[in-house]
Amino acid sequence: MLKKLAYCLILVVLVASCKEEAPKRGAGKFGMLDQNTPEFAATEFFNQIYHTKDLSGALKLSSPSMARLLRSYHTNKAVQKHVLNMRFDKVEIQPSTRSAGRNEFAQEAQISLFFEGKLNGNVLKDLRVIELVKIKDIWKVNRVSEG
Repeated sequence: MLKKLAYCLILVVLVASCKEEAPKRGAGKFGMLDQNTPEFAATEFFNQIYHTKDLSGALKLSSPSMARLLRSYHTNKAVQKHVLNMRFDKVEIQPSTRSAGRNEFAQEAQISLFFEGKLNGNVLKDLRVIELVKIKDIWKVNRVSEG
């Protein structure tokens, strides 16, 4: 009887430990940016534009005026070409490390993002300044300008 109970207990532990959980996904070089910071929102906004097939994720991270602009271009490629004037086949996006880390308490923020990627085999590097606003405690991208 005790052996059966031990086998059942081992079986329950094994089944419970096999449960797959989605990995927690952050932003930044090591995925360690806090989700409540403007750096995370800006980085994730561009990840949605450059690493997904549609604009739905970027629209969620956009202010109403930015969302209206993105919707008018319909596709990620069109947004990359006409709105951002930055096309990449593959890109890495890094926030500037000079931010003091106190932006999460403000209602507006400006973040610099560094882009390094390839287009048609050529290495391209670029810098953009992202203006964000806090709407209902969520950071939204309001404007993108060249650095």
